Amino acid sequence: MPTNLLKYSLVVIFLCLTALSLDAFAHGVDDSTRAFLEQNTGVQIVPFLYIGAKHMITGYDHLLFLVGVIFFLYKSRDVLLYVSMFTLGHSVTLLLGVLSDIQVNAYLIDAIIGLSVVYKGFDNLGGFKRCFSWQPNTKLAVLIFGLFHGFGLATKLQEFQLPGDGLIINLLAFNLGVELGQFAALVFILIAINAWRKLPSFQRFSTLTNTLLMSGGLMLIGYQLTGFVIN
Repeated sequence: MPTNLLKYSLVVIFLCLTALSLDAFAHGVDDSTRAFLEQNTGVQIVPFLYIGAKHMITGYDHLLFLVGVIFFLYKSRDVLLYVSMFTLGHSVTLLLGVLSDIQVNAYLIDAIIGLSVVYKGFDNLGGFKRCFSWQPNTKLAVLIFGLFHGFGLATKLQEFQLPGDGLIINLLAFNLGVELGQFAALVFILIAINAWRKLPSFQRFSTLTNTLLMSGGLMLIGYQLTGFVIN
């Protein structure tokens, strides 16, 4: 039946995102991208656009957070507002982190990014009101976690000690690529969620979905903290 097919498809997509080989994306990049970044000189707008977009589309931690952010947003203006807050946050720290050479531990930053996923799932379940009789400012939380997501992006580029020649333009191109990748991913996410909202199963399985979201975030935290201890 279409309802069951869509329900199971969404669950499978979610589980695939959380079960992807973490070594593929966690702290490294693929060999071709690594080779380019290590040998890059001068202004390279198109390659950095591509790398930024690719990183966001394959960045399951960023995407899981965005899924949580827009899960219960029904108005386009609300989606635009929250995504803009997230974009502002990660753009500021991406540029500041690389240009100012602010060194942060990549594992700890990515653990905090995992925490952002747990937070959003917990928030969507009404956990703050139920457990603490208190609701944090959701817009401010998205902005703050966006700052940590930006530092996560910055750590990926700092590994390669990019040359100063053309660095600012290349970073702006990378950041624009991140936004383009984010937009492309959001289009598919919004289409899937909006289609699901029209089905009776949406309310029935929203609790399960956000519980899975929290589980995915906890997996990310555990993985990154393990990496921090080992390394």
